Amino acid sequence: MIERLSPAGIPAPRGPYSPAVRAGDFIFVSGQVPVDPETQQLTLGDIRSETTLVLANIKRVLEGAGATVADVVKCSVFLSDGADFAAMNEVYAEFFADAKPARTTVVCQFAMPGLKVEIDCVAYKVRD
Repeated sequence: MIERLSPAGIPAPRGPYSPAVRAGDFIFVSGQVPVDPETQQLTLGDIRSETTLVLANIKRVLEGAGATVADVVKCSVFLSDGADFAAMNEVYAEFFADAKPARTTVVCQFAMPGLKVEIDCVAYKVRD
């Protein structure tokens, strides 16, 4: 069974996609960017602040889907500047702590000017 999820308290999608999709016991979280869920505004800043907000949004989506950060099995990280890798990685390492998912990191060009980071993930959470 496939469920398209849009939990309360998360940033509204900025396009024709679901914030998360549950397929069986897997939860696919769409790429999150630094949008403040209260104001729904893109909040650009340094790489640490953007990464912190992106990961907080991922946590909100996961919790709304009945999962936690510990259930994440894979992340994809997209950076606009490879020089930001070390700072992003510090925030990322603190966020995931001992629950280290598999990860891919790519340097890319974003459609939104000024954006520094986007992260998506896949979680595995057996349904109750």
